[in-house]
Amino acid sequence: MIKTITGKKDFIENLRGKEATFLLAISNTKTINIEGITQAGIPGLIHLTPTLDSEFVCSGEVRSLEDIAETPKGVPTPALMTRAVHLLKPFKSIELLDLGLEVMPKLDYFKIHSFGIKPSESIDTGANIDANSVFQKGLEFGQNYTPQGDYVVLGESVPSGTTTALATATALGYEVEGKFSSSFKDVPNSIKAQTVQKAISNIKETDDIFSILGKVSDNMIIFNAGFILGVNNRFPIVLAGGTQMASVLLVVNKILEVMQGNLDTSNLSLATTKWVATDKNSDIKYLLELLNFDINSYYSDFDFTDSTHPALKLYDQGEAKEGVGAGGCLVYGLLNSLTKQQITEQILKFF
Repeated sequence: MIKTITGKKDFIENLRGKEATFLLAISNTKTINIEGITQAGIPGLIHLTPTLDSEFVCSGEVRSLEDIAETPKGVPTPALMTRAVHLLKPFKSIELLDLGLEVMPKLDYFKIHSFGIKPSESIDTGANIDANSVFQKGLEFGQNYTPQGDYVVLGESVPSGTTTALATATALGYEVEGKFSSSFKDVPNSIKAQTVQKAISNIKETDDIFSILGKVSDNMIIFNAGFILGVNNRFPIVLAGGTQMASVLLVVNKILEVMQGNLDTSNLSLATTKWVATDKNSDIKYLLELLNFDINSYYSDFDFTDSTHPALKLYDQGEAKEGVGAGGCLVYGLLNSLTKQQITEQILKFF
């Protein structure tokens, strides 16, 4: 069951039965080193999370570590859902966007698009991103890219990315306090708020939009904003993610405002998980309604009520919620006649 958050149901129904290319944007920000900011991975090894996620989605195994990434509470990566859908209804292709990794995934045969982008610094002291360059690389990639599938499902794996997403939206002048999601059930609001305030304190009045993004954002957000503008509605895109992908759209929105441009968004959508869509600590609908353009957005009515596995039950209790394209991939599975039970059974085989 696919439910609508904003826009029309027709967009997603139009993709029913079609094949997608899955693009996974992977990146590191040293924001992860702030104590208590994220639980998206193994303590001390969180920088490996995007590497391990991409290895698992592509090959079904992790190669840069002995075990799959999970949080201290034992929540396994949302990559399990993405991989399960791919096994049951394979994507036309899986391609990776290396947007600044500490450790490259150990993969052969899979297309890894590299752009010479370095991991970004911690936003509390200044992310130190050449934002204009990263944006231009996204723009050019979007202008020149043609997917093998009928459309693109674009996911991300960026630990501490909800914090950089919040900082990005706040720095660009949006009123978004309490609207962004977190990988935690009990959100470390004070740590996040302090980090965002420190990030914003580095901004000068003379900074233009790219100077601001270069201080407070992350490579995934900036690059994908460029990618969306570069594609310019040529083919359908499903942004597979929650409030981080909403932040990408808020950046697109602000760039269009500054450049006095407009964008046809009839081929653009966002798809997330039920855990994000119904999260009491965030509000993705509110974020999407801040946009000056219309956006179709959806969530997969998928949870783990059919499972008794204690690790998976943590998702239903509000831990983790989204990542590695899980929401968009679940929607892809549902569009291709997979049932909640089939997907759950496939995920259980990973344990």
